Amino acid sequence: DAALRETDEEVGVRLDESSVLGVLDDYPTRSGYVITPVVVWGGPDVVLVPSPDEVRAAYRVGLHELTRPDSPRFVSIPESDRPVVQVPIGGDVIHAPTGALLVQFRWVGIDGRSNERVDEFEQPVFAWG
Repeated sequence: DAALRETDEEVGVRLDESSVLGVLDDYPTRSGYVITPVVVWGGPDVVLVPSPDEVRAAYRVGLHELTRPDSPRFVSIPESDRPVVQVPIGGDVIHAPTGALLVQFRWVGIDGRSNERVDEFEQPVFAWG
């Protein structure tokens, strides 16, 4: 219920429980939150209307973007032993936690790699605050 309510509040998409396809693994953030990603299908004609108070940007991401040969990327940083994940989308780079969730969606939902986990992927230092 919370995921569907937040989807409505944050991007203006009202869906019911029948749109829920499943959940991915929890992702614990550096700020102490735990994100539980819920995968939904709203159909091909969903219009995103981001709430300016809650959402910086909203993307419609085609599966071709998630399966790009240069994605995902992993970089090392001196502040952590964990790899920082980067997902190129268009001309942008999406970092964890969102990037980690997109990687798991690709691995599990597209590539069929059901045992892949992403909770150990690091967030970039700018997101630690």
